[in-house]
Amino acid sequence: MTSPPQHTRHAARPLGIAACIALVMGNMIGTGVFLLPAALAPFGWNAVAGWAITISGALALAWVIARLTVHLPQAKGPPAMIAAAFGPVAGFAIGWTYWVSIVTANTTIAVATVANLTPLIPALGQTPLIGVGAALILLWGLTLLNLRGAQVAGSLQLVTLILKLVPMVVVVVLILLALCRSTAVVAPFPSEGFALPAVTASAALTLWALLGFESASAAADKVADPARTIPRATMIGTAATGAIYLLVCSGIALLLPMAKAQSASPFAAFVSHYWAPGPASLIALFASISCLGALNGWTLLQGEVPLAMARNGELPAWLAMTDARGTPVRALIVSSIFASLLLIANSLQGLVAIFTAMALLSTSATLWLYLACAAAALRFRVALPAAGLGLIYALWTLWGAGISVSGLSLVLMLAGLPLYWWTRRSTSLSSPAQLPEDTAG
Repeated sequence: MTSPPQHTRHAARPLGIAACIALVMGNMIGTGVFLLPAALAPFGWNAVAGWAITISGALALAWVIARLTVHLPQAKGPPAMIAAAFGPVAGFAIGWTYWVSIVTANTTIAVATVANLTPLIPALGQTPLIGVGAALILLWGLTLLNLRGAQVAGSLQLVTLILKLVPMVVVVVLILLALCRSTAVVAPFPSEGFALPAVTASAALTLWALLGFESASAAADKVADPARTIPRATMIGTAATGAIYLLVCSGIALLLPMAKAQSASPFAAFVSHYWAPGPASLIALFASISCLGALNGWTLLQGEVPLAMARNGELPAWLAMTDARGTPVRALIVSSIFASLLLIANSLQGLVAIFTAMALLSTSATLWLYLACAAAALRFRVALPAAGLGLIYALWTLWGAGISVSGLSLVLMLAGLPLYWWTRRSTSLSSPAQLPEDTAG
């Protein structure tokens, strides 16, 4: 295997605990939370149970990934952990699929950012080409920002996290005031108790909103003191995000009349109902900031994942090239080109259609990573109770995502294998002395 260029070996590690928590929470709090109350409103209290299951599953998987990070300190991200457990082919397959999920997630988030701006700029939603053009501008704008280095991207992530929490805090305060003043009418608990089909359906809906708790581990090569920082950031970020989601989404769904809760902007409807229409008009702006922060965080990862795979000899070596700051310039640009092609290929569809298709594909592709991480933890006998729960949860949600979507993500996983074998063969030919090691996988 040929060695990467010298200046790629000493990448800077500018992400501390605050930046890592911001990366985890910023990547999790993005597009889903502002629309989820509308989708969950018909399920009532069953949605609360659904949140409890989803948050528990996310925490179990987050703990598994955190402990694997400590157990395998030399592994640069979850795909490398899976390779250590099941071999290089498995590591590549999951890493490739995760890269696909990040690229599709960025497409999804860019579209959602534009969609949230349509109340302020109606033309963005009236003509598909204008909306797609705006999404492309956002994609490349954040790519250019990340090309300036992880420290700049991490600073923006911290700022956008603070801003995106503003509407969450407003809703929490309004919920507490409404309950204390007895001005809220809480939806009654169903006399028949929880209904398993409704709980399952609501839990499946919440999955997209909780993707991203692995973000600190995926950016391990940019994290200062990763063995301590990544587990702490992962668990703190996941627990805090889960608590915010549970309180905010459940509060809106249970305290608003059904017709208002199912509106296109349930956050704005809640603020308008319990406060005033004026402040509610700002929700679209804060929702866009939330999406922008998530797009920034995922853009950082869309460079780090292929960078780590290229350094492991699983992708062409030229993707391992970085600049003096350790920024994976080529990997970032290639990822953004792929995301742009996805947007252009779907440019004749409306924003909602593009968002739905890309969100489902990204969710299903990410689930393979969670499933493999849980299996790797069982293989190494790390975090055993959580690993067992995480494996069951990942299998359940992968099945719940639907056969067609999960099947498509599996096809995309297999589609990357020819590139892997070509890369390994090229590497073996360029380093004959290492041929036995390189062809072992």
